[in-house]
Amino acid sequence: MRILIYSYNYYPEPIGIAPLMTELAEGLAKRGHEVRVVTAMPNYPERRIYEAYRGKWYLTEYKNGVKIQRSYVWIRPQPKLLDRVLLDASFVVTSFLPALFGWRPDVILSTSPSLPVCIPASLLGWLRACPVVLNLQDILPEAAIHVGLLKNKWLIKVFSLLEKFAYRHATKISVIADGFVENLISKGISPDKIEQIPNWVDVNFIRPLPKDNNNFRNIHNLHNKFVVLYSGNIALTQGLETVIQAAAKLRDVAEIAFVIAGEAKGLERLQKYCTNCGADNVLLLPFQPREHLPEMLAAADVGLVVQKKNVISFNMPSKIQVLLASGRALIASVPDKGTAAKAIKQSGGGIVVTPEDPQALATAILDLYKHPEKAKTLGYNSRKYAVEQYAFEQALNQYESLFYSVTTEGRTLPSKVVSKQEV
Repeated sequence: MRILIYSYNYYPEPIGIAPLMTELAEGLAKRGHEVRVVTAMPNYPERRIYEAYRGKWYLTEYKNGVKIQRSYVWIRPQPKLLDRVLLDASFVVTSFLPALFGWRPDVILSTSPSLPVCIPASLLGWLRACPVVLNLQDILPEAAIHVGLLKNKWLIKVFSLLEKFAYRHATKISVIADGFVENLISKGISPDKIEQIPNWVDVNFIRPLPKDNNNFRNIHNLHNKFVVLYSGNIALTQGLETVIQAAAKLRDVAEIAFVIAGEAKGLERLQKYCTNCGADNVLLLPFQPREHLPEMLAAADVGLVVQKKNVISFNMPSKIQVLLASGRALIASVPDKGTAAKAIKQSGGGIVVTPEDPQALATAILDLYKHPEKAKTLGYNSRKYAVEQYAFEQALNQYESLFYSVTTEGRTLPSKVVSKQEV
């Protein structure tokens, strides 16, 4: 089968959708499918095109059996509203040419965010007479409005129309959690159009490793420390100030050390906050190379998932699956009724505390520090649940089945449509 993945984010970007789409594309290629990816020049999370990709309008690469077609995007390190609009618009325009002039796909997988990608993906699906599967990693513009990132009434109207357009023109909509299903059904989307496939983790790559002789601990002088780790995006929706406030409350417990790994600009802001709070037990580090991720996760005693209390209920950070697979206890400072809290409770591998409550977070961390057997049990449950529910091969099977189902349905269309497919 020929599969086109239309995704703004892809390798070598280290977090978010990029690793997921990279693993999916390469997994499908390994199974014998012909896969190409239409994507942007890599720029996330620094919001600056990576040095090796600057000064180019288009670039084609091949990696692990996947053809990667990259196009230029307008990106600014500290984007204002107009910059964000131009970013999405630039990708819509520049990406369509390589998408159109490549081979005809049997199926298109389009990821959201970015929501405007639904326009070229749907147009290509119509021109090539092939089905389009819309993969929702977040529901926009609802999520952005909820946390105050999108306030402009005109843009809200535009993005709401885009959302309706995307749902209407998709053959199927794949979602990552049951909260997404409920949201779409409430908007009048037929349950038959929705396929729930959770995000995954490569449980062979991310796996429990011993803390003894751990190179990450050695390099950063974390010997005999109880390490509390946050690794990921540092944005408005996370509210990592809560973690720093909790660290300040625990600074008298010398054995507890906090590690936050993220993008440089976010770390600069957090460093000032650490100084103001007197949180000298927080180690701020840049993103680690992906090949070192299992070792970093293994250095932790506790992994953190952090959200602000106004984050919309269906938000499901992909770091949850990764932390579970690492076989460490989780503490989630997230809304109690949200999708993230539900997943962590179901796993039996973590504790959920009230978001934006540093005392509650500090108390939970101190409890696991004082009761290492409890932390060990939670870590065992984490790993077990990840293997059973989030293994990559399981998700790969589901996506492959979904793609086959929509292409099979296409063959039963009226003859005039079939003849258009054969052109």
